[in-house]
Amino acid sequence: MKTAELLNYARDQWTRGEGDLRAIPSAIDGSEIARTGSDGLDFAAMLAHAREVGGPALRKMTFHERAWMLKTLGLAIMERKEELYALNPHSGATRKDGWIDIDGGALTLLSYSSTGRKKLPDAHVLLDGEQEPLAKEPGFVGQHIMTPKQGAAVHINAFNFPVWGMLEKVAPTLLAGMPCIVKPATATSYLAEAAFRIMIETGVLPEGAVQLIVGGVGDMFDHLTGQDVVSFTGSAATANKLKNHPTVLRESVTFVAEQDSLNASVLGPDATPDSPEFTLFVDEVVREMTVKAGQKCTAIRRALVPEAQLDAVEKAMAEKLSAMTIGDPREKETQLGALVSCSQRDDVRSKIAELVKGGARIVCGDPDANVGTEGGAFIAPCLLRADDPWSADAVHDVEAFGPVATIMPYKDVDDAIALANRGMGSLALSMFSHDETAAATFIRGAAAFHGRMLVINRDNAKLSTGHGSPLPVLVHGGPGRAGGSEEMGGVRGLHHYMQRTAIQSTPAMIAAISGQYVAGAPKTESPVHPFRLKMSEMKLGQTFFSKSRQVNIEDIERFARFTGDTFYAHMDEEAAKASPIFEGRVAHGYLILSFAAGLFVDPEPGPVLANTGIEDLKFLTPLYPGDSMRVELTVKSKSIKSEETGVVKWAVEIFNQDEELVATYTLLTENTP
Repeated sequence: MKTAELLNYARDQWTRGEGDLRAIPSAIDGSEIARTGSDGLDFAAMLAHAREVGGPALRKMTFHERAWMLKTLGLAIMERKEELYALNPHSGATRKDGWIDIDGGALTLLSYSSTGRKKLPDAHVLLDGEQEPLAKEPGFVGQHIMTPKQGAAVHINAFNFPVWGMLEKVAPTLLAGMPCIVKPATATSYLAEAAFRIMIETGVLPEGAVQLIVGGVGDMFDHLTGQDVVSFTGSAATANKLKNHPTVLRESVTFVAEQDSLNASVLGPDATPDSPEFTLFVDEVVREMTVKAGQKCTAIRRALVPEAQLDAVEKAMAEKLSAMTIGDPREKETQLGALVSCSQRDDVRSKIAELVKGGARIVCGDPDANVGTEGGAFIAPCLLRADDPWSADAVHDVEAFGPVATIMPYKDVDDAIALANRGMGSLALSMFSHDETAAATFIRGAAAFHGRMLVINRDNAKLSTGHGSPLPVLVHGGPGRAGGSEEMGGVRGLHHYMQRTAIQSTPAMIAAISGQYVAGAPKTESPVHPFRLKMSEMKLGQTFFSKSRQVNIEDIERFARFTGDTFYAHMDEEAAKASPIFEGRVAHGYLILSFAAGLFVDPEPGPVLANTGIEDLKFLTPLYPGDSMRVELTVKSKSIKSEETGVVKWAVEIFNQDEELVATYTLLTENTP
């Protein structure tokens, strides 16, 4: 392979680093595959460009416009992924390993695009929570909102997932409306640079939205401000150094860290060698040891096993690991590729030595054996055993970032909880059990120490995404040793890049600020029924005012007979009067909703395609026989799902003849855009 000269992307220009560039070796045979460097870059100017050019351009776009942009980026990666797969083996990864990184990265962009279009408004401001009344009268309220920070997000990524690790940060950052500067780990920066180049070539990114550093960050940290964000993935030692940078401390720079994690997997106390959970556990630990050659922040490092099953687990794992084919990741038969570099292999060997010195013993695999191709960064998978895990501190404190795990016994569920928590915080933990009582006790005792927890058994194994798979819609992160931060998690992932602000004013002003209808804001009567409008023709606050309808005793009794709902409050006058809530018989809540639909629905086909749900239903005032009801149906928000459909949220308010609110809810309909 010809040596590639990697370029930085600074202030919308591809730029070569000055001076001697650093050589990057292939993990397969040590040959030079790329050279890289960032000397000569003006890091202060890069930050200024992000803040002054990229930020304003992104903030002009709505959440939906940014979501569509992410979809274009994700599809572009998918369309050109073979270019990335051609480079992937030089990181030591097999094609199967690369799927997690390359396809997984593109799918993360697409997932966040979907989240933005389905769960966020087509607006510039995100409402956070409910309105809070601040006065006896309804004209003065409080509302939390979230807006994009007006700085730059600096992403410092690890070597193990150069594509996914970049895109799982880029996706929520851009969707939030904040520009980013990406700094991949040098060892695999050739993959990150190739994926970054694909995104730039789509032409959909505004100027200044993204920049790339394929080398060191120089004096960039000296120029950070309180509007900037640092999102870091790597070792705890490096994270602590960066978190304590004088500028980070002085400016209160938001710092997101995903770092060391000695993740555990637990074989439940109910599992025996002839149970499905036993086999599932063994297979998962072996898989997590060997996928990406164990170079995963979520990989299983500690396998906790009931005392009685320890020997059986050791035997089963040793058999699988000993049969593993180690070699060139380009070969189809290869099951275990290389570590990212020879220096990384040497580090893993030294960590294994620490584990042995600390009380564990190797029961399968020789870390010093010559395996794989000559000059490559290969190592045999290594299974250790700690018979007394409470005296072997190293297994809970030292992470060998490679195909290494330690099995250890536990006495009972309480002991398993204590051992799992001894890791002092992890990204992921899994338990293999069919015993609901044991699982519930374990999760309640251990959840505070772990960012994501899976309970896997015979019922869900085929559906499970597995122990080590972070998902865009779930939080990725963990407490304590794991860094104490969160990434992804759907909409939660945007919060790092946005500022929460409390606004106090009238509902009308809150609506004007947020660009969304809120309760109490002005309404505009629609000249035509809003069900006859496409989403693009609707305006927020546009309202349909229905006619009034009287509800009588015959309606209530007919509804009771038809539905079978003969609850006393609807059918027994004396019992209803004796209630501390009612003055007599009342209309069914669902009768009120049904009559409301009859009052506001326009029956003709389209542009409303279907009623898809109701949210936040509240019954506020009873409706008695002889009372009247009417409905106000208001366009609350619009979200585009695809080019064919979208979701409209309608604020529904039901009033009685005295203009008292009887019920409120949010109606969801699928509409033509």
